[in-house]
Amino acid sequence: MALSHVAVLEATFQTAETSLDAVPIADRSSLLRLAADLESVWHAPGTDLRLKQRIIRTLIEEIIVDIDQTANQVVMLIHWSGGRHTELRITKPKSGEHNHKTAVEAVEVVKQMAGLYPDDVIASTLNRLGFSTGYGNTWRKHLVCSLRSKLGLPTYDASNAQAEAILTAEEAAERLGVSMRTVRELLHNNVLAGTQVVKFAPWRIPVEALNAPAVVERVQRIRTGNNSRVTRIPDERMPRLPGM
Repeated sequence: MALSHVAVLEATFQTAETSLDAVPIADRSSLLRLAADLESVWHAPGTDLRLKQRIIRTLIEEIIVDIDQTANQVVMLIHWSGGRHTELRITKPKSGEHNHKTAVEAVEVVKQMAGLYPDDVIASTLNRLGFSTGYGNTWRKHLVCSLRSKLGLPTYDASNAQAEAILTAEEAAERLGVSMRTVRELLHNNVLAGTQVVKFAPWRIPVEALNAPAVVERVQRIRTGNNSRVTRIPDERMPRLPGM
């Protein structure tokens, strides 16, 4: 039993000795070349995290960190093993500041649409424009609300929208009795007056624009095929007499 155990130990020793002999020992010139090209060693595919940690422990004795309140910077003093020192300065982030910032263009869209549209409509427009949040997520109603509140922008008020007598493309299509496709064509051809705050935002169409002669004529031609008679679109703000 003892002899077999000794044989196992000898075999293990032989294997370890063979593996050590198989690894060539780098000479001084090779080590100096590697030291001169440390960046290549650091980024080499075979350099794992443990090796990088050993390199840092070998090269750096300590790092002293301080705050320069006047310059609002983090100051790091690196003590290298050879006795040299290196000072690094990094701008100190402000309170609440981080790298996950909303794109300036997205913020501008929110500024232009705030107060004119509900937050869910603004979120939909941002997504259609291809904007994402600072964290790379899709825009949602609550995220727009949070950003709008942070910027101090107004909240959408439906009563104000009604008082302005402004219609969306869907509402205009319903009042004209035509399809959304027809309304889009009228807008595209500048027959029907309407504006967009930004691209992909809902159209803003004045109620009185529905009664423009060009609009009435175009809609009448569309309805003629259905033997329907077209009348002017009533302005809801106009007082109505009984029986009329």
